[in-house]
Amino acid sequence: MTPSTTAEDGVREVAVRAREASHVLATATRSRKDAALHAMAAAVLDAAPAVLAANAEDVARAEASGTPGNIVDRLRLDDDRLAAMAQGLRDVAGLPDPVGEVVRGSTLANGLEMRQVRVPFGVVAMVYEARPNVTVDAAGICLKSGNAVLLRGSSNARSSNAALVEAMRGAVTAAGLPADVVQLVPGESRDSVTALMRARGLVDVLIPRGGAGLIRSVVEGSTVPVIETGVGNCHVYVDASADLDQALAIVLNAKTQRTSVCNAAESLLVHRDVADAFVPRVVAALQDAGVLVHGDPVFAARDGVVPATDEDHAAEFLALEISAAVVDDVEAAIAHVRRFSSGHTEAIVARDQATIRRFVAAVDSAAVLVNASTRFTDGGELGFGAEIGISTQKLHARGPMGLPEMTSTKYVVVGDGHVR
Repeated sequence: MTPSTTAEDGVREVAVRAREASHVLATATRSRKDAALHAMAAAVLDAAPAVLAANAEDVARAEASGTPGNIVDRLRLDDDRLAAMAQGLRDVAGLPDPVGEVVRGSTLANGLEMRQVRVPFGVVAMVYEARPNVTVDAAGICLKSGNAVLLRGSSNARSSNAALVEAMRGAVTAAGLPADVVQLVPGESRDSVTALMRARGLVDVLIPRGGAGLIRSVVEGSTVPVIETGVGNCHVYVDASADLDQALAIVLNAKTQRTSVCNAAESLLVHRDVADAFVPRVVAALQDAGVLVHGDPVFAARDGVVPATDEDHAAEFLALEISAAVVDDVEAAIAHVRRFSSGHTEAIVARDQATIRRFVAAVDSAAVLVNASTRFTDGGELGFGAEIGISTQKLHARGPMGLPEMTSTKYVVVGDGHVR
């Protein structure tokens, strides 16, 4: 698909401005960047009436158009969510500045001093769906890591995103940095996304964050380098050695604490040796929480459980639904995960150390949790501050992407008249 000339021109204009702003930001001191982050946090809270009014417009449009409830939940803002977004900016300000960090260094045999240091990418573009919090998280992480950011949110969040970006741009300017380090990409049509995907040379990295369709289209159609953030078909495996009370609490938290996020559990696996004891308990608890269970024959024998298909086992429901199956042993659990997982997060509940070691070693996902909920695969929970996304690829960055993952490196080599 070829973007329209208008869309291409609009993207080029903001990208050129971002490039110019990135040169200033790349050499900004930590104190200047942190001051901007604190100013952005204050501005988001000060703009709460305007932001919430804009968000109410977005939510009303979404509900009127029949948008699914889980998407509306991602879209909706309130005072608590705004406060969390502002705190995320403050948390990022409190983290070490990755720019200039020496990754490795040594003095070579010939006397040359070699250092590999972290540097910003330059211009980072985000294409994402629904969530206005991504607008703030991405702006904060990119600013702290020295990158200008181009934000292309979905059209159903356009009013919320515009209000948030307006507030943050004013704060950035007041802190002495160019406003163009944070910009919305103009346009609401697919053409503007396509133009952004083709802006090679102006945009250094493109990060899609959303559903499988969005991510696939960006990965397959972009000429700009892409960091892939994947969908989350996350598994919880309850082993024969598990503490079943602990397992029940973990499954319920992983599935029901918040359903519309990528680290929510979508699949449950139970060892056959504890199925008689655990399946009735977990089904009852999930159903009491409003969860529809799609189960294999053992689970489907329980009232209210519907038979599971391969599509169910592979699904990212993002809703009060879960697939469930009984497996013979840890090897069968690993095989099931390998077949159906999206490579995001898997959890094992077990006490047997050999089983735990086998599961951790054999499961090839971005994160593996042991006796803990999948909901901990999150930049904030792991101490990274607000995250830009969770990468399921294997190049450069994998798992929650904090500040170091938003940098590249360069080599600085210092000699004293050395020639080769």
